Amino acid sequence: MIKIKFLTVLITILLTFNSNAAFEIKARIAILQDYLSGKILYEKDPDKSIYPASMTKIMTAIIAFDLIRSGDLNLDEKFLISENAWRLSSAGYSSMFIMVGDEVTVENLLKGIIVASGNDACVALAEGIAGTEDEFAIMMTVKAKEIGMENTNFANSSGINNTDNVSTVRDIMLMSNYLIKEFPNEYKYFSEKEFTWDRTGGDPITQGNRNPLLYKNLGADCIKTRYLAVEKYSLASSLERNGRRLIAVGSGFDTKNARSRESSKLLIYGLTNFDLIEIIKSKQPIEKMDVWLGKEKSVNVYVDQDVFKTIKKAKKKLLKVSIKYNGPIEAPIKKDQIVGKLKVVFDQELVGEYDLLATNDVNRVNIFSKLLKSLNYLIWGDV
Repeated sequence: MIKIKFLTVLITILLTFNSNAAFEIKARIAILQDYLSGKILYEKDPDKSIYPASMTKIMTAIIAFDLIRSGDLNLDEKFLISENAWRLSSAGYSSMFIMVGDEVTVENLLKGIIVASGNDACVALAEGIAGTEDEFAIMMTVKAKEIGMENTNFANSSGINNTDNVSTVRDIMLMSNYLIKEFPNEYKYFSEKEFTWDRTGGDPITQGNRNPLLYKNLGADCIKTRYLAVEKYSLASSLERNGRRLIAVGSGFDTKNARSRESSKLLIYGLTNFDLIEIIKSKQPIEKMDVWLGKEKSVNVYVDQDVFKTIKKAKKKLLKVSIKYNGPIEAPIKKDQIVGKLKVVFDQELVGEYDLLATNDVNRVNIFSKLLKSLNYLIWGDV
């Protein structure tokens, strides 16, 4: 017998807002994602090719974080600064201002990259890890494909002066999502507002974070800015408020002010027009399912992932959640066995289906108990 049990999702309709079709930002291309649900809330030519420029540095940091996590690199390790790296300390480039022959820790180089956007620090880190920047760029592109960045190629560690360095705002969003999910502690570097480099043979240099949203009262903890004359201003940004995170990437803003203003507008649009609804947390017991011929009459079930859905505030009442299974479930049942489905429907359309897994083993009863249960079922319908 097919059983369907409906779960109640408490929904409060707060305000009614205009549809996505009425919303527009002044950027050539853009994308906005609700982080926990993965829902794309706004997009404008998100797969059009761009030069990622300094947003490339997100991947440079990810490669280092990966190696630190695996134990192949540590923050206190020092790299010797080459002439190649030093050359990018000259005027006209974003720099950490390292000198040839300096020995700089990995942590300082990472802060120089993330906070000060130092191109010189990128080259120093790349050479220290891979021997050459070209070899490091290969590592970056391989990692990009692993993440799912199908339209990205990295040609260097900083993103400057190379037309083979290409990506899309969707791919930058995927990269930003990966960074935040996989490295929540290291991601805190991106929210530091300044970095002081106690350089060798000179006075300390303090530089501020170049991401303008850090200085606004939005809750932004930021990712990376970018400027290229051919594409003007760009920004990958992230905001967290009340446990909810949004990721926005835009390219082709006309001015610095427009980059800040329109990126803020995009993030606020996501906050005010949509709500994030928690359906269920991973491993959390959901419901008891009836068991047939088991030593226990029921078994608890769970899903093995967090389930969130992002819904327009004016339409949240159209979201419904149900449990479906063939029941009663015949024993024996093994822990983690798939025993049903959790279905999420929005406006009569299935928007998510997840396996329901048993929380524990349920052994089968012995032959005498089995006969007694069968008799009870035939007479009383009692399992």
